[in-house]
Amino acid sequence: MLNVWVIPADEVLSPNINLLEELEKLTTMEKRMESMENEMERLKIENKEQAEELMILNKTAVGINLKLDELMKQNQAPKVAFSASLLSSFGPQSVGPFHNGLHTLIYEYVFLNIGDAYDPNTGIFTAPVRGAYAFRVFSKAFGNPKRAVTAGLFKNDQHIISTHGHQASGFISSSNGVSLLLEEGDQMKVKLYPGQWIFDDGEHHHSTFSGHLLFPM
Repeated sequence: MLNVWVIPADEVLSPNINLLEELEKLTTMEKRMESMENEMERLKIENKEQAEELMILNKTAVGINLKLDELMKQNQAPKVAFSASLLSSFGPQSVGPFHNGLHTLIYEYVFLNIGDAYDPNTGIFTAPVRGAYAFRVFSKAFGNPKRAVTAGLFKNDQHIISTHGHQASGFISSSNGVSLLLEEGDQMKVKLYPGQWIFDDGEHHHSTFSGHLLFPM
């Protein structure tokens, strides 16, 4: 809105009034007002752009914080992994056969036991946290027409998978693996079936039991 000076009619005729000078003043004022309006419009646009940039920065900051939280949780998650072979003594040796039911195999030679969840005295792995775990069993034996190598992986007392192989002579081997959801305190073990046997050598480590935590849940 423009401010207009009002000049009384009798003053217009006065010799003290310079009309050209007054018109110049009005023109100058109009230009200043226009300049101020343009500046205000520019500031509005600039403020809007800054607000949009601030919104984008806030969203980016939220995303970064979420990622940092995820990484911190992953870093705080327990590290669990183990791997062991059946025998620690040198020289080839067979374990079994046993005829009084399932026999829990004790994998004595420990390659790795991060988190100490595997007990080499009992052959049992105990889940320290609820989560997804992966397990692998490798079994080897002498070929024999009357015996096979049959060992099962058990979760507590529930049979999960087996390794099985049978031939009349030579060596025979079998392997199997699985991923499972375990609750804290669940136990995993490998059991040899009645009348079967399994072979290992403390130097070459043919028969192994391994597992690790994929991620906690």
